[in-house]
Amino acid sequence: MSNNVLARMHQNVREAIAEAAVAAGLATREQLPPFVVEVPKDKAHGDLATNAAMQLTRIARRNPREIAQAIVDHLDYAKASVLSAEIAGPGFINFRLDKRALHAVIPEVLAMGDRYGSVDVGQGRSVQVEFVSANPTGSLHLGHARGAAVGDALCNLLEFAGYRVTREYYINDAGNQVVNLAKSIEARYRQALGLEAEMPEDGYYGEDIVEFARELAEREGDRLLRLPDDERLAYFREYGLTRELEKIRRDLERFRVRFDVWFSESSLFETGRVNAALEELKAKGHIYEKDGAVWLSTTPYGDDKDRVLIKSDGSYTYLTSDIAYHADKYARGYDLMINIWGADHHGYIPRIKAAMTALGHDPEKLNVLITQMVSLYQNGEKVRMSKRTGKAVTMEELMDEVGVDAIRYFFTMRSMDSHLDFDMDLAVSTSNDNPVYYVQYAHARICSIFRQAKEQGIELPPPDQTDLTPLATEQEYDLLRKMGELPGTVAEAAASFAPHHIIRYVYELAAQFHSYYRAERVLTDDAAQTLARLQLLAAVKTVVANCLRLVGVSAPEQM
Repeated sequence: MSNNVLARMHQNVREAIAEAAVAAGLATREQLPPFVVEVPKDKAHGDLATNAAMQLTRIARRNPREIAQAIVDHLDYAKASVLSAEIAGPGFINFRLDKRALHAVIPEVLAMGDRYGSVDVGQGRSVQVEFVSANPTGSLHLGHARGAAVGDALCNLLEFAGYRVTREYYINDAGNQVVNLAKSIEARYRQALGLEAEMPEDGYYGEDIVEFARELAEREGDRLLRLPDDERLAYFREYGLTRELEKIRRDLERFRVRFDVWFSESSLFETGRVNAALEELKAKGHIYEKDGAVWLSTTPYGDDKDRVLIKSDGSYTYLTSDIAYHADKYARGYDLMINIWGADHHGYIPRIKAAMTALGHDPEKLNVLITQMVSLYQNGEKVRMSKRTGKAVTMEELMDEVGVDAIRYFFTMRSMDSHLDFDMDLAVSTSNDNPVYYVQYAHARICSIFRQAKEQGIELPPPDQTDLTPLATEQEYDLLRKMGELPGTVAEAAASFAPHHIIRYVYELAAQFHSYYRAERVLTDDAAQTLARLQLLAAVKTVVANCLRLVGVSAPEQM
């Protein structure tokens, strides 16, 4: 945990317990066993609790309640900001802290501003996150949108936690799907010219393909039909890829998602990296031939069966270029690599890890996270098709319908490996039942209070020049404690690759604020109390904005 106010308070109590145990003759410094200092689940048990007495029984050779009493008798209360210590149950010690120490959270938050909550658990280590990576053969859909939301939030979170992050999109621009894209555009192009043409068996029927073909027919006439077959197909391939990628980039930019690297699958073939990976696997004895195909021995590394790399017709499987791609990632020297894949890729994980192990790479450096499916609901019913096109709902349509903030919040608020039901009516509602509205409204409400303060001529001095002692209600201490928890929450969320922890945290903070707002007036007749409460709200506003920024959601000043 970072060295913030709350962490220091916990550390001071831990240090005081250790010193008391040594002073009571229970153990030497070197003999002290590990013990826990934590926030009790029930607030009635105090602010912190420890199991130190039970942990010391083997060394002190005394009853745990006797040990607890000896610790309590020798505790430096002032140094640890402890008001009282009580022994409970078999020997737990519950501490009640001098909550005024929490006032220091406010100047810390306001001094750090948009960096408050950041930690350095990453210590500058490099991490590459590959996400979305949709085939450039059509529009991004809901699954891609969820991958984009959680992927970008995870990147923001890792950067905030001290990692150097590279965001990467892998362009699947080799293989059959791109050939089918080219053939689909050609068929639509011929149709646009008034000619008979059948769509390929695995063709793409999207409206975008029809639009591309219409543009080409208007711009080129029938000129492309006079090109040699290979040249014509290459033209349609390049045109289709360029246009599809433009659309994907445009949608992602609107969704507030950016990438540092757009990595082309076809470049792996052009630069010989696919053949190099095959040669290396062959040299290490991991490749064999059977039934006219080339196989990779993945079962020795935990896969359920060996995998084909080159089919009997001489064509490569998807796995072959994926192996070359991941070998390239390792060669770039990242400390950590994260793939965010859709639910249909779960079975693919063991074979990629097996291939990397076979190449001599550390499979633990590669983490694959799976995002589960999204179901849309409107008017209480599951939405299966787009009203506009009669086909699957696209990310673009969803952005038009409910807006980026709602999608990013809702798509990130559950663990990515759990199925998500997205209620479109709830997402656009302006009620406290809508969680994104509820959290954003906390920020906007505080901004409104500051506008009122300004109208009344109230000037807010620097927090270290403000008397914060008027902040003494239980709800005020709850807000201070909650804000103090953010660095620890960021550290835990980053360690477990779980950006949904940030949304849960900011929702709880917003709920505490709304409850406080209903219970207390901020702009009062007591000038000192007003200034102290405004400082408190300035800190809450900063923390809410920081959390929303991490998950790619705006923090409006008016709603």
